[in-house]
Amino acid sequence: MPITQSDTTLTVSATRASDPVAPRPAATLAGSPEGPAEVAALVDGATRALATATALRAGPLPAHGPAEVAERVRAALGPLLPEPDADAGTVLERLTHALTLGAADPAHPHCAAHLHCPPLAVAVAADTVASVLNQSLDSWDQAPAATALETELVAELAGLVGYDGPGAGGVVTSGGTESNLTALLLARDHALPGAGRHGLAGASGTARPRVLCGEVAHFSVQRSAALLGLGEDAVVTVEVDARHRMRPEALRTAVERVRAEGDAVVAVVATAGTTDLGGVDPLDAVSRVCRELGVWLHVDAAYGGGVLFSPRLRALLTGIAHADSVSLDLHKLGWQPVAAGVLLTRERALFAPLSRSVDYLNPADDEEAGYPSLLGYSLRTTRRADVLKIAVTLRALGTDGLGRLVEACHDLALETASQVADHPDLELLATPGLTTVVFRYRAGERSDAVNARLRRRLLDEGRAVVGRTAVHGRVWLKLTLLNPHTTVDDTAALLAEVVRAGSAERSAPEETR
Repeated sequence: MPITQSDTTLTVSATRASDPVAPRPAATLAGSPEGPAEVAALVDGATRALATATALRAGPLPAHGPAEVAERVRAALGPLLPEPDADAGTVLERLTHALTLGAADPAHPHCAAHLHCPPLAVAVAADTVASVLNQSLDSWDQAPAATALETELVAELAGLVGYDGPGAGGVVTSGGTESNLTALLLARDHALPGAGRHGLAGASGTARPRVLCGEVAHFSVQRSAALLGLGEDAVVTVEVDARHRMRPEALRTAVERVRAEGDAVVAVVATAGTTDLGGVDPLDAVSRVCRELGVWLHVDAAYGGGVLFSPRLRALLTGIAHADSVSLDLHKLGWQPVAAGVLLTRERALFAPLSRSVDYLNPADDEEAGYPSLLGYSLRTTRRADVLKIAVTLRALGTDGLGRLVEACHDLALETASQVADHPDLELLATPGLTTVVFRYRAGERSDAVNARLRRRLLDEGRAVVGRTAVHGRVWLKLTLLNPHTTVDDTAALLAEVVRAGSAERSAPEETR
């Protein structure tokens, strides 16, 4: 059903071409005999609305800022609980149109702010199938094939990390935050037996549990410490170098100091791909320190784990196989729709703190009879079959295919950094480690304010989505290049937009700033 847009409202015509359209019932079940055909018809209409609205938006995000976007959404949505105002297809197309008009499009070459990838079409199609089937992986009888598929996928990814043999464990998660939280829970209970059951006081006595990580590790480390009852200030940060990589000798000193103070080291979190510079800690040296001192090592490879697909780049992660646990995010350098995280452990038995036998889900005699359950691997109970899209992608592209996509983004980052370095109005912070380029517009003493404002100017104009960060207290811009189809011409045009906006902000009258 074609959709037309006025300034603040969206209307949907009642016909497609010249033929009358029968209303689509909203209560059809996707898994019923007629369900797949109905889903296909609905998706067909929605994809046309998506394409139309993408063309109307004509840029990486909507122009004119939050207030206008919110007004358009309200106009399209109407009251949430009205009498039915249209058939299912009309409602779907109208809201698809509104959402697409107001979307930040990660497939657009000028949408480059965050670790937010454009997903592969084959993965999106697989995700649709997973939604139709609606499996839940908390018990075998809710997801027989998906349970087996996740078990196989985890084993393959464990091999990719370097966990040899059949003893490794793992689970598909919602992303790096859940993976890091789960890994630190396992590490806590490994270092402090009984902490999960009896609380920290009963497990640790007077020793305070501490977690060590690099100064620029992901904020989810502190958040996880808070959720686990350790407190955010239980996290001890370790000095990093100019490329944001943890210094192994500083780590050794920090562990020894914590222990000398009478505290217990629960885990060390190393980072393979910091959010800003893409820094990868020297995992070989860090793992050696952890082994010598008897400390659990978790590697947060949510960003950098994708380089394992690349024969040329995987040496960046040398030593990752020595970690006790590893987190990967395939909705970054894996081109999956959100969510597609994975947590892997060197030994399956390390998941023991999560083990549960629940009479109405996975009674012990069922498991003894050969009906496996994944309940004891996840913090979640209901858990959709995100494994399907990952498995389809791995089989469709293979390691080589995904590796080429990773290498394309890495090469693009290096070439874009060279463009920045050669431009008289731009300043490059550092050579990219993975696929991020951190830079800023030169505006002398006013560089911080001008760079903050030029980014908002680009957002308000709907012309570019450029990231922002702070390094040593100064404002910097960031391009996170996760689109393997973006070209150097695209990034040159994006940098030109930055320079144009910077020049405008630099020369703007004081009263308009």
